[in-house]
Amino acid sequence: MENGSVSSSIANGIATITFGHPQSNSLPGEILRALANEIRSIGSSKEVRVIILKSIGEKTFCAGASFDELVAIDDLETGKVFFSGFAQVINACRTVDQLIIGRVQGKAVGGGVGIASAVDYCFATQRAEVKLSELAVGIGPFVVGPAVERKIGLSAMSELAINATEWRSAEWAKAKGLYTEVFDSIEAMDEAVETLAVRLSNSNPEAMKDLKKIFWQGTSHWEDLLEERAGISGRLVLSEFTRNAISAFKSK
Repeated sequence: MENGSVSSSIANGIATITFGHPQSNSLPGEILRALANEIRSIGSSKEVRVIILKSIGEKTFCAGASFDELVAIDDLETGKVFFSGFAQVINACRTVDQLIIGRVQGKAVGGGVGIASAVDYCFATQRAEVKLSELAVGIGPFVVGPAVERKIGLSAMSELAINATEWRSAEWAKAKGLYTEVFDSIEAMDEAVETLAVRLSNSNPEAMKDLKKIFWQGTSHWEDLLEERAGISGRLVLSEFTRNAISAFKSK
């Protein structure tokens, strides 16, 4: 796929889904749709007992929305369709039967924080700082907000959403419940990811499926909720304020 990729592999009941983009693993609409489809496709496989979700490289986990694509949006429907991509990824993570292990090797911004919040168990390195930067460019974390709030609570989510230009450390994210463990190196994190994945691959699939249903109880309305939130973001991205803010950011 030009300017980005989504790939997967399966071995011994463990599926690994990897996404990437040359611009700090940002997420254009095409990549978002491909990622959501891949999660659903892998999730439908009887062969798969656990899923690992990761991005390429050793630096940024995910820089969030593609600013190139944001600045090109010129009507409400296009804006809603773009932000619906994040909704689809979150809902795909939520609805597959398998538990998903997240691997966050570096900074997570905006939609990247949403993806980290949508997995069921998340490992990270000390470099995995987080920021919800949407308000700084005139939008807001409307689509990812429910997933982030579910994971770290309304107070912590509000802190990120309001103070949109400040990074929070990986240890802060761990203390709030976004990350379950934080490691000094990628190598140590990958060892822990592999250990847990192997353990889960040997666990009862029905028990894990039932556990996941309990973990995500009360979110069945998210199909509609996140689409509604995508409409809010799609409207705001057309504002003069947001267009100017994104252009100023891109020119830095």
